[in-house]
Amino acid sequence: MRKKIREPNCQQLIDSFPDPFVVIDRNYTIVTANRHYARHYGVTPESLIGRRCHEVSHHLDSPCSEHGEHCPLEELFRSGEAIQVMHVHYDGQGNEEQVQINATPLFDEQGQLQFMGESIIPVRTRSTEEFLVGRAEAMQLVVKQAQRVAPTRTTVLLVGESGTGKECLARYIHQRSDRADGPFVVFDCAASGGSEELDRRLFGQLAADGEALAEGVFQQADGGTLFIDEICELPLASQLKLLRALECGEIQPLGATDYRRVDVRVIIASIGELQQRVEQGNLRRDLYYRLSAFPIQLPPLRERRKDIPLLAQHFLRQFQADAALRELAPEVEAALLAHDYPGNVRELRNLVERAVIYAADEPLRVEHLVFDHLLFADDADRAQAGPAFDEEMLRLLDRRSNGPSVEEMLRVLAECDGHRGRAAERLGISERTLYRHLKRLRDTS
Repeated sequence: MRKKIREPNCQQLIDSFPDPFVVIDRNYTIVTANRHYARHYGVTPESLIGRRCHEVSHHLDSPCSEHGEHCPLEELFRSGEAIQVMHVHYDGQGNEEQVQINATPLFDEQGQLQFMGESIIPVRTRSTEEFLVGRAEAMQLVVKQAQRVAPTRTTVLLVGESGTGKECLARYIHQRSDRADGPFVVFDCAASGGSEELDRRLFGQLAADGEALAEGVFQQADGGTLFIDEICELPLASQLKLLRALECGEIQPLGATDYRRVDVRVIIASIGELQQRVEQGNLRRDLYYRLSAFPIQLPPLRERRKDIPLLAQHFLRQFQADAALRELAPEVEAALLAHDYPGNVRELRNLVERAVIYAADEPLRVEHLVFDHLLFADDADRAQAGPAFDEEMLRLLDRRSNGPSVEEMLRVLAECDGHRGRAAERLGISERTLYRHLKRLRDTS
């Protein structure tokens, strides 16, 4: 008689997860947690049940949203979607640490949202924060791909527009690998001079007596990770040397007659068009195939608009020392959502930093947002420009709104210096109604 196999229970399943994992209800109460979570926060598994999540990880008596952090639980139960954020937690020894939180909605059999599943991944430095903020599906896919490839030795190709966070992602992969304690070295092919100078900086140089005259980035990154940016700017002769380094782990410094072994994990970045560069003869075909073993495509910010308010809030907390001034008004969010950001996350970061300087000791208002294309415009042109909503967004928002059009609301808000009360009075609606219309604008992104 065949023995019946007993299915694993929920606790056995979550205990198999490699990172701290906890299940929390909408009242911030811990329902269950795995052994990694209990060990990480220095408590027994039994003592966790029934406690509030902010008590355990933040040492707070109230939710973290009341203390300047973006609460993933509140956002998840509001949107019903998965979210990733960065937080500051206290570990089991009471030390502050940066952690990445991956929050997932958990539904009952009727499809009703009941709990949040939260995995917690400690991050060694603050360098990856802005990359990890957000909940757009495109970025969640990028994070999953990075987490999958990080523990391997595979060469990774990062493709994305300037400012999308390729270096941040490379650092994240390094920090999630077994090389995290080793060096992380950045090399920009576009800023490395001529071919000989580039080879010297890449592979090093020996003097006539065989002594090292200059150490290249491969030697500097030995035991760690080398991030090579703008790979298409590398001359063909240097590409062949790079190919050997990737395939054999060997480099030949200038002036050397033999090869030297190095233990380096390489991450390559490009703005794209690699196949076109191959067809044009600017990129070796064999190097292209070697690089494309594990490509990750980073989306531009305009394709992850729902992350714009979260990123802006994150940057505002970085640049604004006064906690009372760290909130984004709905009309400011609306203006931020209206822009296409050709400079991507880097442009948004600069925009928020610039706005904080203009605002001085006041809350951010729409007129404090000086977009890049307005940097050298005079005051009159800047005032007339305003937020540039595309026609599709305007039509969508106007269909969803029973009140004034988006254009009219923003125009009146600008004329009232962002004062919602005065703007609502001029529009003939309540301030609460105006707030609701502006919130709809944010939610459609």
